[in-house]
This record gives sequence, C-alpha cells and structure tokens, in this order.
Amino acid sequence: MPQGSNASRRSESSRRAILAATEELCRESGYRRLTIEAIAARAGVGKTTIYRWWPSKGAVVLELLDEAAVVGTAPPDTGDLAADLRSLLTEVIELSTPQDSAPGVGLVAEALQDPELGRELRERLIEPRIATFKQRLRRAQDTGELSPDADLDVALDLLYGPLYHRLALHLGMPDRAHLDALITHVLRALTPPPEHPPTP
Repeated sequence: MPQGSNASRRSESSRRAILAATEELCRESGYRRLTIEAIAARAGVGKTTIYRWWPSKGAVVLELLDEAAVVGTAPPDTGDLAADLRSLLTEVIELSTPQDSAPGVGLVAEALQDPELGRELRERLIEPRIATFKQRLRRAQDTGELSPDADLDVALDLLYGPLYHRLALHLGMPDRAHLDALITHVLRALTPPPEHPPTP
C-alpha cells in the first residue's frame, strides 16, 4: 500500500474523481437517478471507497456544492454593493440551473424529506454563507453604502427569497435585467432617502 504523500495524493485523486463523476451524472440524468453505484463506476473506484468518506449520495453532492460555491464563502468587496450582491446571487442562479439536473436543486429537495441531510446542508453550506453575506452588509453599513439600521435578516430574505420562490414554483431563474431590478428595489427599501430640512 502506498504510504505518506503517495497515499494522500491517491486519496485526493480518488476524491476529485468521485466529485467530478457526481456532477457529471447529475447533469446528465438528474439527482433522482444518481446512485452510489453509478458514481463508483464513473469514477473508477469501489463503492466502499465512497462509503468510507460519505454516508450517502446526498453527502457527496453536499461536498460538491460546498466546493463549488466559492463566491459565497468570500463575497467580493469592490466598493459597489449592488455589483457584489449581483455576484453572490448569480452564483446561486448558476448552481440552480438547469433546474431539472442541477445538483443543488436535487439536494435541497431531498433535504426537505431528510432531517439529517437538512441539518448538514444548513450547518455546512447555508449558515457559513449567511454569515459572510452579513459581514459584507455590515461593511456596507460602516462605509455608508447601506443604512446603519437596515435589518440584515430582512435583507437576506428579500434578496434570496425570490430566487427560491421562483425555483420552487418552476418560474425560471431571473435574467440579468430582472436580477438588477431586484437588487435595486431591495437596496432602495433598505436605505431610505435622506430627510431634507423643511423649506422655509
């Protein structure tokens, strides 16, 4: 058996192959048809290798998404809050498209029926990204881009809620113009215009 760095390289190579196979199979046939057997065959590994690292196909897809959603873990801070929010929301849209074969869509659907998977999804993927989203908005408050009394929980719901609403009801993800309009309206609602002194 390989030892030391050779073993680590082999393990990492197998892990990457498994994640790549998982994404390919989801894109080809959808999450519902995904099986551990199919992943193993596509990746060229045994099922025992997969089960040694993940308890289920949902756990494999969760790791795949955790690595793919890189914008959400380190939101841009360009000084243009609207542009930075567009980058964050665009990543969600891309990970949810096309709806019938995107790995994230199938995972969220299964998590609604599997409390343990739902907990893992929330703790590993969702909550850390909510935290970084709020950090970006706090910086916007510090620099005056956003009202200091803006409710960041409400901001989260107003920005992300429409995406999942459209996803759940099969309305299609917003295009660039629709997304820009959403961001504009939300920021307008969260940052009231300055009060003007009464006209003498």
